[in-house]
Amino acid sequence: MTDLSELKLYATKPHPCSYLPGKDATTIFIDPDADMNGDIFSQLSELGFRRSGHHVYRPKCQDCRACVPIRIPVEEFKMSRSQKRCIKANRDVQTLIVDNIDTEEHYQLYANYIEQRHADGDMYPPSVQQYRDFLTSEWGITRYLEFRIENRLIAVSVCDLLDNGISAIYAFFDPNETKRSLGVFNILFQTQWAKELKLPFVYLGYWISKCKKMSYKVEYRPFQVLIENRWVVVKDYKS
Repeated sequence: MTDLSELKLYATKPHPCSYLPGKDATTIFIDPDADMNGDIFSQLSELGFRRSGHHVYRPKCQDCRACVPIRIPVEEFKMSRSQKRCIKANRDVQTLIVDNIDTEEHYQLYANYIEQRHADGDMYPPSVQQYRDFLTSEWGITRYLEFRIENRLIAVSVCDLLDNGISAIYAFFDPNETKRSLGVFNILFQTQWAKELKLPFVYLGYWISKCKKMSYKVEYRPFQVLIENRWVVVKDYKS
């Protein structure tokens, strides 16, 4: 295994938090010039790091520990009744693994999603360059999932295949297909896919208990959270 102690870390200056009003955030990130690969990134994911494009980062705020890494242990995961209904509602969806999403069809779906769902977020307004930079394919481990109905593209998911799991990087979908709960369906698909690949976890990024936008992440139970560098199982959680 690669010695992670050789990696250089940098920190951003404190800036307004995107998730908790009135809070400042600081992010540490791996040297962009580091010789990164899938093995190193897998080890860093186990320690709570994520990636955005080719940047690998982790929150490191001075007075706040609200961002908690969260993952699904796929063998222990049990679907709820609503999740089973979601699977049933999407029986007509065809899922494909593709090599490239740098097309007008994919970008238009992304732009429509950002404009209708995240006009108040950091990624608004969308642009082609932002799209390419954010959803790059890194170190030979990135996979793109297409979800289609009768050849019509309704959702896209970007994920990385780690040594011990699937890291869900980002997903975007047709905002008009609300009844299908495509965000839920995407996570359920990745959980089943991880099981088929004999990978034990699906990494969902960071969970903030006081942020409503992240409340969906604790609906996949049991889940695990990284507390003081130790993954802890949570079976019963009351919001």
